[in-house]
Amino acid sequence: MRLEEYWGVGPKTRETLVDELGNEAAIRAIESGDVRALSDAGLARGRATRILRRATGGSGMDVLATSDSRAAYKDLLDLAVDHAVTQRAADRIRVLTPLHSREAMDDRLDDVLAARDAWADLAEADRTAVLEAYERYDERDESEHAAVEAALALLAAGVDSGPFAAIADLEGETLREAAEALAALDGDRVRDGADDELDRLRDDLGAVEDMDANALALIEDLRSAGIHDAEGFRQSFEDRLLTETDVTIDRVRDAMPTDATDATDFVGGTLRTLRSDLTEAVDEREQTVANDLEAALADARDAVDRAVEAVDDIALHLSLARFALEYGCTRPAFVEGDDAAVSVVNARNLTLAARDDESVQPVTYALGEHGIPSVPDGVNAVPGEERVAVLTGANSGGKTTVLETLCQVVLLAMMGLPVPADRAEVTPVDSLVFHRRHASFNAGVLESTLRSIVPPLSTGGRTLMLVDEFEAITEPGSAADLLHGLVTLSVDREALGVFVTHLADDLEPLPPDARVDGIFAEGLNPDLELRVDYQPRFDTVGRSTPEFIVSRLVANAGDRTERAGFETLAEAVGNEAVQRTLADARWTSGE
Repeated sequence: MRLEEYWGVGPKTRETLVDELGNEAAIRAIESGDVRALSDAGLARGRATRILRRATGGSGMDVLATSDSRAAYKDLLDLAVDHAVTQRAADRIRVLTPLHSREAMDDRLDDVLAARDAWADLAEADRTAVLEAYERYDERDESEHAAVEAALALLAAGVDSGPFAAIADLEGETLREAAEALAALDGDRVRDGADDELDRLRDDLGAVEDMDANALALIEDLRSAGIHDAEGFRQSFEDRLLTETDVTIDRVRDAMPTDATDATDFVGGTLRTLRSDLTEAVDEREQTVANDLEAALADARDAVDRAVEAVDDIALHLSLARFALEYGCTRPAFVEGDDAAVSVVNARNLTLAARDDESVQPVTYALGEHGIPSVPDGVNAVPGEERVAVLTGANSGGKTTVLETLCQVVLLAMMGLPVPADRAEVTPVDSLVFHRRHASFNAGVLESTLRSIVPPLSTGGRTLMLVDEFEAITEPGSAADLLHGLVTLSVDREALGVFVTHLADDLEPLPPDARVDGIFAEGLNPDLELRVDYQPRFDTVGRSTPEFIVSRLVANAGDRTERAGFETLAEAVGNEAVQRTLADARWTSGE
């Protein structure tokens, strides 16, 4: 395959990759999802990630039918990356995409959940040892040597279950020998400290080179000792060489010229010959040592390759396991065939949970032929099996959060990852249409929105529609007509969908296979903050609660004139309701 055939690789990008990596290495980097290799070659990290997502999971990216779907997908990856144990694992997480194969989803879930259970069972000291091993691995740029050392550290930690089993099967002694060989080699060069004889020869060569660089000063030093005859000078020079180096006397004498015309010629000739002899000796010894080390590595090659692969895979699965544990994620069940469903029991919104928001309320919700036999306390009924729902209710009542939570659950499940719910059922979809509320009121926004959310319903594949306050982009009358059409089209095409709106009354009559659910505000708390039950009530129309908002404005008015203005609004929405709301808030506070 030619580089230009990969998505996002044009002539300029191809030239950059070929110049820095070479054609074959660039292809290998793309096929293996190596973000670091592409970014080191000069591509912006974001661009490298986009290229690799398309190269390794292009059809999966097609599931993300809208810009909001893609944004939700990227937000999920960012949350998972926060738990990566290495940079390489973070890069691999960034290029995960929705999968089309149920087998692939199950395989990844098996790996991640096995890693989750193994990590949860580890003692704190063992967890620390594992993380420290990966920290050292990361600091050393995830080299082959670093991978072997990490494998040895994992063996020493005694972790051998779940994903760590691949390491437990490796022979420790073989890895230790390989680690010594890898530590000794730096490309074609043998590192200092790897061989005593090579170190001695290098030290001798260095000392002779220093003498040669300062030959005139050396001659003056010898003469200053009162030595003027040729034999005495030769003997003193020989003694100096034997004292300051470990060069043998035979090598020194063999290097001394017999036809030197003066002291300068004699010293220079000797040192040049010694440099040449020692350079040759260093090269020969280095080659011998390198051959021995490479032979040892060849014998251990299978173990090294298995260690590199295992350390890398464990890092990925361990990172995803830590993410799953952080948010209490569980395995989703997949619903396929003629049935279709998206259902969650006590699902948590990850965006809110990541903020350490203790007020996050789990929600139970379902679309389609789900298998929820009963619901937790506080849920008014088992949800019906309608595939399409209209979600109504209070301002700031969490309707958008419900959509986002369902989007997160479906995306994670399709990526083969556990989901933040006590229980979940998911039908993999061909198109995920997530549309957030966009308060831009013009024809261009309406047209572009319709162009993004309608075509997926017309392709014939399974579609999940999660549309938030469609009415925000056009006038209410037209919005109600268009939204009714979208709901009807979703029902006709057997899509799954939730449509958030304040126009429930204007949508009647809905198709028989669609239902209306509601979220309700319950008043103000003592701090005059809106109290909302974020759990939707099924087959119940939720109502906006402007009286609660106006009540808060009346109570917080800064002066008499301002208060009078808000009291006028209170009369408009129902002064009795406003006063009752304020009384309830005061009663709750104990006043």
